Order: sequence, then structure tokens, then C-alpha cells
Amino acid sequence: MSAQSTELVFLKKNVTVSPLVLLSVADHYDRVARDTKKRAVGVLLGDDSSDTIQVTNSFAIPFEEDEKNPSVWFLDHNFIESMGEMFKKINAKEKLIGWYHSGPKLRASDLKINDVFRKFVPNPLLVIVDVQPRPVGIPTDAYFAVDDIKHDGSKAERTFVHVPSSIEAEEAEEIGVEHLLRDIRDQAAGSLALRATQSYQSLLGLHQKLREITNYLEKVYEQKLPINHSILGKLQNVFNLLPNLAHSSISPEAQQGAVTNVNGADPLTTAFSVKTNDSLMMIYVGTLVRSIIAFNDLIDNKLENKKLNESKLLVAEPQSESTQASAA
Repeated sequence: MSAQSTELVFLKKNVTVSPLVLLSVADHYDRVARDTKKRAVGVLLGDDSSDTIQVTNSFAIPFEEDEKNPSVWFLDHNFIESMGEMFKKINAKEKLIGWYHSGPKLRASDLKINDVFRKFVPNPLLVIVDVQPRPVGIPTDAYFAVDDIKHDGSKAERTFVHVPSSIEAEEAEEIGVEHLLRDIRDQAAGSLALRATQSYQSLLGLHQKLREITNYLEKVYEQKLPINHSILGKLQNVFNLLPNLAHSSISPEAQQGAVTNVNGADPLTTAFSVKTNDSLMMIYVGTLVRSIIAFNDLIDNKLENKKLNESKLLVAEPQSESTQASAA
């Protein structure tokens, strides 16, 4: 199998990153690069033999680069080899599959650094971990370096291609995270409120991605970026999969025999509207019931406190009378 075909095989894979790796990268950044323009660089360990590349562990490596000249940088090869041998003794299943840095974006020297890691693994994976908090989305971006073949016959150049990535935890990690969430989770929030919060976060992420697509298309339209037919083709496939809720999706001939509502909307639009209204009604009723229960508990608490204060006063009055009698 040629090198180019091997690269294409890797581009069809998905990348899963363990939360342990995110914690390690954040700790590495806090120790060496916090409040500076530096970035943290390290090695990724895991398994890339299946269709899903699993990044399960990592370790930091000494790295320095000139802030004024990005082409000047230092990477300790001997440290990578010695640490790799130590991790093999701990867990032989975890092997070196790539490297990471704290980004937050790709830099000019990343291709040269990636060539260094090709001495340890044929197709190194690059994961950029954004250590700054994000309102929505995941903090990881995965890339593979491939040869960009020019259509004009010029020399091919190496470039990074983005691959899908996600955050997945093993069963032991999920149990640990659940124990941590018990201390910070709002116990008063029910499952319905959690679902509403998750839906809100998902909509924020969708809005952010749509805004990025809009900015890209505007730059292409203004000729600030070249036309990439593969990207435009994928966007067209995304839009083709969206249901048309603004107009009727059936032909005029079929529409005569179709069941429509009073406003003339087709059944698909009506079904989406009914489902959305039902979900919103559940959220409204659930919030209303929680408010009534909380208000009832507050009234009961006030009444109990009032009765307790009255009983203390009744107990205190005979004691004061007996004290006065003994004094007389």
C-alpha cells in the first residue's frame, strides 16, 4: 500500500480523546505556558489500529520556540524515546500515535514538527487542545498531514486536513466524573431541566457552526478565499438533508388528495410544530409545578418556624414567673 493511500485511510477514521488527556494538557499548560504566548507540546498515546483512533494517555515534552522567528524551535528527541520506553513497561497496549499542542490554532512550524514525529510513527496525529474555556463545543481539533496535489501540475505540498474528533471516557472515568458531579450538580434540577439545558447548549453550538459557515461563504463570495469544491459539495449535502418546513414539500397534484391543516401546511410541517409545542408545554408545566412545590415548601417552613417560636415563648414564660416568685 502506498503512502498516499495509507493517508487516505487515516482520513476516514474518527478520533476519540479521553478526558484524562484533557486534564494532562491543561496541567501542562498551567505549569509552563500560563499567562504567556508560549504553547505546551506533548506526545499522545493510544491505539490507531481500528476505525476509531483512541487517544487514552499523554505526556509532556521539553519544547522551546522563538516568538519572533517561528522557524526556530527545539524538541528533545531523546526525552521522547526514553519516556516512550517507560510507558511501554506500564501499558504495552498504548503506543505513540501522535502529538498535541495548546494552539489554539495551527502554526507555521507545525508541519516541520510533524515531520519529526514521523520518525516514531508513519502518520502522526495532531490534536490541538484549546485550554481556554469555550461556551460551546469541544476543545479538541484533530488533524493529519497529507500531500496536497496541485491541479496546475506544480509540486505537491504537505498540508493538514481536519478529521472528526470527540470526547469519550471509559467506564472507570465515567464513574469518577459522576462522583465529582454529585458535589456540583444542582439537586433541585430535575431531568426535564437538564434536558432543556442540554438542548440550549446544543442550539448554541449549532448557531456557532452556522456562523462559521456563513463567514466562510462570504469570504469565498468576496474572493478572499479560493473556491474549494469538496467543502462546497459537503455543505450542499448538508442543506439537501434539511427538511423544507417553509413551503409544502409535495407536488400540487398530490397536494389535492393530501391531508392538510386549516392554514394549508403539509403534514411534515404540522408534525414538527406539534412536536415542538408539546416539548415546550412539558417544559412550561414542569417549571410551573416545581415553582408551586417550592412555594408550598416555603410556606410550610414559615409555619413550622412560627410554631417553634411560639412554643419557646410559652416555655420561657412559666420559667420567668417561677423565678420572680422565688425572688419574692
